[in-house]
Amino acid sequence: MPLLNKVRTAVSGGTRGDTATLSLTRLRTALTLFFALDGFLFAGWVVRIPAIKQQTGASAGDLGLALLGVSAGAVVTMTLTGRLCRRYGSHPVTVVTAVLLSLSLALPPLTRSPLALGLVLLVFGAAYGGINVAMNSAAVDLVAALRRPVMPSFHAAFSLGGMLGAGLGGLVAGALSPTAHLLGLTVAGLLLTAAAGPVLLQHPSPAPHEALPARPKADGGPARTPGARRAVVVFGVIALCTAYGEGALADWGALHLAQDLAAHPGVAAAGYSLFALTMTAGRLSGTALLERLGQTRTLVAGGLTAAAGMLLGALAPTVWAALLGFAVTGLGLANIFPVAVARAGALAGPSGVATASTLGYGGMLLGPPSIGFLADWFSLPVALTTVAVLAAGAAAMGWAARERRVSGRG
Repeated sequence: MPLLNKVRTAVSGGTRGDTATLSLTRLRTALTLFFALDGFLFAGWVVRIPAIKQQTGASAGDLGLALLGVSAGAVVTMTLTGRLCRRYGSHPVTVVTAVLLSLSLALPPLTRSPLALGLVLLVFGAAYGGINVAMNSAAVDLVAALRRPVMPSFHAAFSLGGMLGAGLGGLVAGALSPTAHLLGLTVAGLLLTAAAGPVLLQHPSPAPHEALPARPKADGGPARTPGARRAVVVFGVIALCTAYGEGALADWGALHLAQDLAAHPGVAAAGYSLFALTMTAGRLSGTALLERLGQTRTLVAGGLTAAAGMLLGALAPTVWAALLGFAVTGLGLANIFPVAVARAGALAGPSGVATASTLGYGGMLLGPPSIGFLADWFSLPVALTTVAVLAAGAAAMGWAARERRVSGRG
């Protein structure tokens, strides 16, 4: 691990240490801004979906098909982005995909048909998937160089950006057209990329993947042993279990409160906001939690906490108990996805991040329709208990992955 050792030596003393520390601090700040930008731009798009649905004359079914463009573009691009990061580096790819994401955000309000909307959402989804893989790959390298488990802080920035984007969108929705609003977000995204991008372009990755725990191949590529591949898939499935819960609560949480518990519309709408708020708080405290408990215990404790919280949220007989359950679920799920992606990236570099991100994103897509089908067959409260089941499964897989690593079986 020659380069990583040099970085660590420089950090530990002298003028070179001060310079290296400053570079890593600047990189961390720049990456944090890109995570926040990603959440901010995506939330800005989401709050304008109703207006764009009306503008395009799409039915509910047409809109659902058009929105699949985001998913399709993201899933296809995530795998490709891992290869681009290995070839060109995660920092340049992060900057390029941030520019593409900002530009593509201005396209949906220009469409006048569901077909055109679906096509431009393919572009938007491709940029969204690309930046998620690239910036997570860059974050994995930085975590290795800093020697601190700071990955949750980046995902906290994403959550904060999303909350800010949704709040701003709600405020301006009545005053600005979708075109003006999303064009303004495009300009904001390009400006932030212009400000933070040079930091990434001027500083190469501080911890190339040859320096990470996974053993490199002779040609310098990431490890591709069967054990490493299996472990990456396991962490990807853990990410899927977390994202399943996020998608399910985003689409069905408010309906459960209103339909099954007769909550006031304002209280029902606050359910997901409370979940998102506690998830953000959990991620802000995630570094301290990881330093205290370690990755495996954080995964297990988070999964079990989320399972207990979601059982309460789904089956509680009162609104306030259900809201408490949503809040506990947010705390439990907060750090599972960041830890899973970090572990996958440490094992296999950008390819590991791409695999875990793709599986995780698949979970977010799988959650809402799965809950819908199960609600038709049984009931919505019963369907929501699947979030608890998968959270408990994530805890079990996190513990099993630890046992396999300790016993030397891959």
